[in-house]
Amino acid sequence: MLHPLLSNTPVWVWALLVFLVARGVAAMKPGETSPTKLAIVPTLFVAWGIVSINHRFGNAWEAWGQWSVGIGAGVGLGWLLLRRATLILNPSTGKLWRSADYSLLPLLLVTFAVKYGFECALSVSPSLSADGSFRAAYLLLSGGFTGIFLGKYLRYLRASRLAAPGRTLDAAG
Repeated sequence: MLHPLLSNTPVWVWALLVFLVARGVAAMKPGETSPTKLAIVPTLFVAWGIVSINHRFGNAWEAWGQWSVGIGAGVGLGWLLLRRATLILNPSTGKLWRSADYSLLPLLLVTFAVKYGFECALSVSPSLSADGSFRAAYLLLSGGFTGIFLGKYLRYLRASRLAAPGRTLDAAG
């Protein structure tokens, strides 16, 4: 049963997994990065969520509402995950030196596995989208994980805007 699922998975999904692993590994090293690069992962998950929800549930307001509730909760958790991060703004380049982020790779892998698992389940049994419990779990978890990446990005963005040139700040500002 596993082989048909894996072989019918679009190539872009595997390419996305490789990209996410590379981003997660890179985040484990402290270094300089731009706010634009930091926005890539949250943007990918927001886009993936929008496409998935639109495809599966269309304009169903309750689906979008559940996903939004998940995002809200996730933003709070993502914000908290970076409470000990440090940043130094380089005023000449506008780039941020950030401390290592050991939470990103595991979060990316769990998020990918959860979203992939739900999408596979829905592909095998489309009627699951009508099951209220399955639907709520899918939307809340999908939104929650997306929110975690958004919350982390917002924390980096806030800290970078509050940083005086050459001054170190924790991510809380």
